[in-house]
Amino acid sequence: MDITPFVESLRRDLLAAAESAGEQARQTAERLGYALDPSARLALMEAISQAAAEITAAMPSGGVDVRLDGRDLEFVVQAPQIPTPPAPPAPPAPPAPGELGDEGLARITVRMPESIKVKAEEAAAVAGQSLNTWLVALVRAATNDRALHVDVDLSSLPFGGDFPFGKRNNKRVTGWL
Repeated sequence: MDITPFVESLRRDLLAAAESAGEQARQTAERLGYALDPSARLALMEAISQAAAEITAAMPSGGVDVRLDGRDLEFVVQAPQIPTPPAPPAPPAPPAPGELGDEGLARITVRMPESIKVKAEEAAAVAGQSLNTWLVALVRAATNDRALHVDVDLSSLPFGGDFPFGKRNNKRVTGWL
């Protein structure tokens, strides 16, 4: 960034202000304008550096640096690093038939609200499974001899709207481990 036009603008403004005071004032203003050139450049550089520091402080990561290149300023912007989310874990391989005592397949009908079905389909897609495979895995985990059902009352804990385990309607967490 060339700051010379800004310094020249200050010099022109100083000369314009001195014009009405006569020739001697104009000559004095012209000499002062050239004498103030280094101070004006330094003041502009400090203001720009302070602005870059404030921008950097407001950024979550990365930053803005101002470097002097001869009489010009150079800006170096380090873009914020956006963390890439980790890849979802590979879905567990379904157990082989008969591995968990399966004696064949049984067909059942499950009726559930459409909104829950949509959420289940989304969760199955994230797991890389069909809805049927995902539901079988949930039922298998819940009916495992080592399964532990958890039902915790959290009403006495001071959680705000940023509760870490999802949305709570009745201040209870229930599920299978």
